[in-house]
Amino acid sequence: MTASRFPWILTLATAALLALLITLGVWQVQRLHWKMGLIAASDAASSLPPAPLPEVLATPGDPEFRRVLAVCPGASTAPFVELQSIDAEGRPGARLISLCRAPGLEAPLLLDRGFIADVETGGQAVRPKIEASAAMPLSILAQLRRSPPPGPLTPAPSGGRFYARDGAAMGRALGASAVGEFTLYALATTNPEIADLKPSAPPAAFSNNHFGYALTWFGLAIVLAGVYLALLLRRLRPDAAEPGDIP
Repeated sequence: MTASRFPWILTLATAALLALLITLGVWQVQRLHWKMGLIAASDAASSLPPAPLPEVLATPGDPEFRRVLAVCPGASTAPFVELQSIDAEGRPGARLISLCRAPGLEAPLLLDRGFIADVETGGQAVRPKIEASAAMPLSILAQLRRSPPPGPLTPAPSGGRFYARDGAAMGRALGASAVGEFTLYALATTNPEIADLKPSAPPAAFSNNHFGYALTWFGLAIVLAGVYLALLLRRLRPDAAEPGDIP
């Protein structure tokens, strides 16, 4: 083996790529364990019995996915904005979003009162009546959830309908200068007189593909190492022609 025959540039490039691929694989394994812990925590939180909203918010730890009992004055007749959505059956419609000014909160929370489908003729189904001055307390069983901020390409609200959960903008549209970081998803109806209004909390959007990603990166590292070894053995064979040799 001579120094001139050893492929130093190929070796250094391969080592750098191997280091990158292995690092990405290890990172995905770490992400896998993090995501599994997050899923376990959300399952544990959602399985706890409902508790009063102020108590849950005051308890140390992350309250997301906790079921709470929230007192929302005037919720059944509160003003609302609409969030364009579809239900589990693929029907288009909207989720009705109001404010919950629960006692003891520094800032009101958004209250997702549920999904209501658009009628097949293209119009709107019956909406709850609005009496902004009504303040009769309504105890609501709900789930606390966070929402990711809207993307840069999300269309602006039009005609009172939003196309992404922009909490700050929804709060302003409903007359609040600021809203809390959590949204209350009603699990029981705020308006029994409107059968089309279906309260629900969407399923947790936990995509856990990290195991597959880790296998991909480690698999690419193995393939790269195999290709490098094959080229190296071919280059260093005793009968391999030196550059410039005349056959």
